[in-house]
Amino acid sequence: MPFTVPPPFVTGYAADNQNLYCVDVAQRAERFEDHALGRPFHAALVDLKGRSHPHSHRDYFEVMAVVAGAGEQLVSHAGRPEQAQPLHPGDVVLVRPRDHHTIVGPLRFYNIAFPATGWRTFAGLAGLDPRWATGALPPLAHDDRGAELCAAILRRFHDGPRQPDLVRFWCDAVDLLVPATPRPAPPPGIPDWLLTATAAMSREDYLHEGIARLRALAHVSDAHLARSVRRYYGTTPTEFVADLRLRHAATLLATTTRTISDIAYACGFASASYFSRQFHEAHGSSPRSFRDAARHAFVPPG
Repeated sequence: MPFTVPPPFVTGYAADNQNLYCVDVAQRAERFEDHALGRPFHAALVDLKGRSHPHSHRDYFEVMAVVAGAGEQLVSHAGRPEQAQPLHPGDVVLVRPRDHHTIVGPLRFYNIAFPATGWRTFAGLAGLDPRWATGALPPLAHDDRGAELCAAILRRFHDGPRQPDLVRFWCDAVDLLVPATPRPAPPPGIPDWLLTATAAMSREDYLHEGIARLRALAHVSDAHLARSVRRYYGTTPTEFVADLRLRHAATLLATTTRTISDIAYACGFASASYFSRQFHEAHGSSPRSFRDAARHAFVPPG
């Protein structure tokens, strides 16, 4: 029986010259928190009638599962020449950071977005070959189960998204995507010491201690830590910790009533004013405005 989509879960719509899927982001890379608002992932079902605005992802991955229609995405990865990737019902695609892409419809597709740092830690724990998703085009598989998988996590997203929901989604998505990609003999993956250290840094007390705690957990020299974080996470240790702090702060703003000063201190910022400046620079809004927007997202008006 063909898979059908329950109409109430259609949460995104885009028409010619009025694209609500990618809102005027042609000149910048989108950040995860622009959409997530403190949640562990973002999910939507999108009707694209024309052409999305070209954009890239600064700090998140995105799974697309095509439900209906026919189109393509135009992709330039890491500065490579643009290529066209045809899209048809049943296709499941992993769109990566540094993929500058434009989607051309008409297409109906699920869109599941999640932080790059979390995905890379999961990929390391799962033993995935670091090179499997580094080609010029995003990894693509054809499997009708992709739409069902995305429909399930979209329902959980509306019920109240949780991190375990995302981990289960990753496990299922890997089963669909990885076998479709040629896998050469893998080089050494993310070392266990780095996986252990970076995973532990999600603890609030460790975030409060910051880079000093990451160094203590790593048990390697500062130079070796910096080289390894750059190689496997594409950033510096300081930027890695800063990103974790800001994402944890966003989650606390969205899901608790703790004061902004308390959140700033808990996440390791020197002062509430410094936290507010860093948060505004990262997310384009003050912590208070972000909290108001997140509450609206969690509790839609009746």
